[in-house]
Amino acid sequence: MNDTIPITKSGLVHLKAELKILITVDRLAIRKAIAEARAHGDLSENAEYHAAKEKQGFIEGRIQQINAKLANFQVVDPTENQSNNVAFGAKVTFENVDTEEISSYQIVGPDEADLQSHRISFRSPIAQALIGKTIGDVVVISVPRGTIEVEVLEVVYE
Repeated sequence: MNDTIPITKSGLVHLKAELKILITVDRLAIRKAIAEARAHGDLSENAEYHAAKEKQGFIEGRIQQINAKLANFQVVDPTENQSNNVAFGAKVTFENVDTEEISSYQIVGPDEADLQSHRISFRSPIAQALIGKTIGDVVVISVPRGTIEVEVLEVVYE
């Protein structure tokens, strides 16, 4: 499966920085921890050794995962989009019609999605419902607790 995966420039920078830390810091630290645990003798009952080996497996798996994805990323620069329509990279502000609660999310690739940072994957139900809409559009979005009706207030590409 060689499908391209859209990612913002900042998302790619973040992922490459994570990869660099995994290779240059975490990988070396876990090798040292394994060597120290090995020095304690009997490996069959050495919890530190087993924990370090498990962490090593996670680190190596994450390195492989990032490396495999890097070839398939397609960097999308949101600032090049001057449209008022919601698309990948847009920061969308919308208001819940019933509760008047205002929310704002940037639509990004799955590898950079982070709800704490208000970044949602373009594959998420909210993003799917918003893509293609413009300011003033009222959209019905399916969410786990049912549906919500929102009005698009702002679309910004930065």
